[in-house]
Amino acid sequence: METKTETGKGAGAISIQDVGKIYDPEGVHVVALEKCNIDIKPGEFMVVVGPSGCGKTTLLNCIAGFDNVTSGRVLLDGKPIATTEDPTLKPGPDRIVVFQHGAMFPWKTVLDNLVMGPMFQKTMSMQDAKKKALELLEVVGLNGFENEYPKQLSGGMLRRAEIIRALINEPKVLLLDEPFRALDAMTKQLMQEYLLELYEKTGRKQTMFFITHDLEEAIFLADRVFVMTTRPGKLKKMINVDIPRPRDYSVLTTDRYLKLKQEVLDEVHEFNNAGSAQAKAAHRLTSLPGVPTVVLSGSLMGG
Repeated sequence: METKTETGKGAGAISIQDVGKIYDPEGVHVVALEKCNIDIKPGEFMVVVGPSGCGKTTLLNCIAGFDNVTSGRVLLDGKPIATTEDPTLKPGPDRIVVFQHGAMFPWKTVLDNLVMGPMFQKTMSMQDAKKKALELLEVVGLNGFENEYPKQLSGGMLRRAEIIRALINEPKVLLLDEPFRALDAMTKQLMQEYLLELYEKTGRKQTMFFITHDLEEAIFLADRVFVMTTRPGKLKKMINVDIPRPRDYSVLTTDRYLKLKQEVLDEVHEFNNAGSAQAKAAHRLTSLPGVPTVVLSGSLMGG
């Protein structure tokens, strides 16, 4: 059965052009994003890292159609999905989000949860949807659990099922907002490998937009790592991860992986150290007798 959304070559290209986002522009005026520019190729695995509050989730929400932009625009395959010209929010089945905390229907079995999307959108027959779901469950080691209910699964098992529930809908873009943050270290490592297995199994058809604070996770998963500055968030550096696919955890001990990890660490520490140095300078100035100092937007201005 044919799907309703566009598929095939070129599907899933994201273009983020001079995107800015201001919350409460007439009041508190919080600048979350400023002049963000990035082009993501179809099927690319893009990972975004940056300090807390730098606008990573805001950027994801603009791509997902949950929020609009204050300036600039976001395009999917050349078509606008977030612009200043049209304030209408444009979520759609071509973009699916996996959040930190999942939302499986507790009264439905795992299999019923998985097939609900394709059945609701009428993109697959029940038979085809169940066949696809069972194939993907086997890839992540959940074969035999299809008739269980969500409360009967562990946290890691639920995460696997939730990612399958997103992928089975065959979206152009899969958006993942720190999906493994709440898991223990061992389960998190397994989940990363399962995600890459699913990425390979589906032919790298989906464009992946993944947010994380974990630098090791970023390099292990990504084709490119997008390092953001502190708020207002914008591109600090783009790092190409030229580690061959498919990958497993043996790459974590390779010289290339360790060099890339150090490169990302240096970028992250650079703006952390800049912020720390600025704070120390402020303290020294305000400690001097008779020197009034005004701190505005992170800048020091002697009075």
